[in-house]
Amino acid sequence: MKSLQIILALMLTQATVQIAIAQEKGQMVRLAKLVIDSARLEDYKAFLKEEIETSLRIEPGVLTLYAVSEKQKPTHITILEIYRDVDAYKAHIQTPHFLKYKTGTVTMVKSLELAETVPLVPEARVNQKKNRKK
Repeated sequence: MKSLQIILALMLTQATVQIAIAQEKGQMVRLAKLVIDSARLEDYKAFLKEEIETSLRIEPGVLTLYAVSEKQKPTHITILEIYRDVDAYKAHIQTPHFLKYKTGTVTMVKSLELAETVPLVPEARVNQKKNRKK
């Protein structure tokens, strides 16, 4: 029992350190979980592709937009969003390409859940960039 308490205490300490690192970096990280009307799925994916490609190309504050769909439920889409900070996110949702996506897909989205998250290993992305340069 004592060893379990020590392990839990160490895990809690590590989680606290990771939260502090993410907050220090000031990044905004979240998941957008959507369910799309199956009859409009291809139209939705076209809007999404254009919005993501444009955002990543022209917005330096948009660090990652990565969308996936579930194999067994292709209408269930999750988007990992990483912004430099909250201000970058606020700027992003005011851009013409985001507003085009949002208004163009409003009738296609059956549900939307936004989950604010805390990166557990925030330096992993930095390490991946360093490894690519080698």
